[in-house]
Amino acid sequence: MNIIMYSLIIFIVVCIILMWIIGTYNKFQSFIIRLNEAEASIDTTLRKRFDLLNKSISIIEENTKEENVLKIIEKIRSKKISNFELDRQLYDAINEYTRYKEKYNELKNNTDFLKIDIELNSTEAEIVALRKYYNDIITDYNKLAKTFPSNIVRILCKYKKKPYFDGKNMDDNITNDFKL
Repeated sequence: MNIIMYSLIIFIVVCIILMWIIGTYNKFQSFIIRLNEAEASIDTTLRKRFDLLNKSISIIEENTKEENVLKIIEKIRSKKISNFELDRQLYDAINEYTRYKEKYNELKNNTDFLKIDIELNSTEAEIVALRKYYNDIITDYNKLAKTFPSNIVRILCKYKKKPYFDGKNMDDNITNDFKL
């Protein structure tokens, strides 16, 4: 009778541990799905921003008679870069775009340019909101990844801690400023 009782207790304990591992694994999977969704939304918004800046090149060149406007956009076209780096490069392009907007009054009278400007401003608001959403998920994910005993599941499944999308100062030369 004792062997059956001990076997039953061991079986119950093993089942509880397995249920906990499965539950923790599913939490990680839920965070990963949400992170992928947030990254896809950020990517879509960044691509929209890139397309708007790309459209503005011909308008700026046409109205200012300058050539090689927004050279950064041309450099981005030929690269395959992460969302973090794309955001950083687009920030530089928007700064250049803003300089043209302030320097040439002709651009302020062009309706196509004004439409692009309005859409660029709305993408900025979207990026801020998406960045906050992404970072909220990262915070929860990293808490789960760093705390005991869920970090055991992270180690078993080889999940890595994720960096924040934190919008550091983009005017500096530090490219590796996203926190872990």
